[in-house]
Amino acid sequence: MKLTVKEVAVFGMLGALMYASKVVMTFLPNVHLLATFTVAFTIVYRKKALYPIYTYVLLNGIIAGFANWWLPYLYIWTVLWGAAMLLPTNIPSKIQPFVYMVVCGLHGFLFGILYAPAQALLFGLNLKQTIAWIIAGLPWDFVHGVSNFFCAILVIPLIALLKRAEKIVW
Repeated sequence: MKLTVKEVAVFGMLGALMYASKVVMTFLPNVHLLATFTVAFTIVYRKKALYPIYTYVLLNGIIAGFANWWLPYLYIWTVLWGAAMLLPTNIPSKIQPFVYMVVCGLHGFLFGILYAPAQALLFGLNLKQTIAWIIAGLPWDFVHGVSNFFCAILVIPLIALLKRAEKIVW
């Protein structure tokens, strides 16, 4: 995928916006707009949405450290991007908000399960230990899923804003 200079600038800023939004919301554990941004970027930019998504992932590593916790981020956001890519492009406008909210919510509810394979590999957990790790994180996954669900009400306005911004001649 060849990028224009404008796309490099826009995707860099969008990735930085994802990171900044996470930092601003750190006072609310597991509540953030990352899934909202991921779905909106994917709907608007399709394959190229991976650029701002992985700019965000890279910024996380640069600023917080490339430690074990960071490695699952290399695939967790791709799962959400893939789910958004699989959504039909002609979803009736009346149900779009609900579809996007469900997708974002499910990603939050499943975050611990998605994270678990890396935990098991990195720390040598067996199946029983991995399941215990998942169960221990369920309260946080619940908060994550519910907050992702409600934050995703912003996907439609964000898509509209991104599409309007795309029409601006630089």
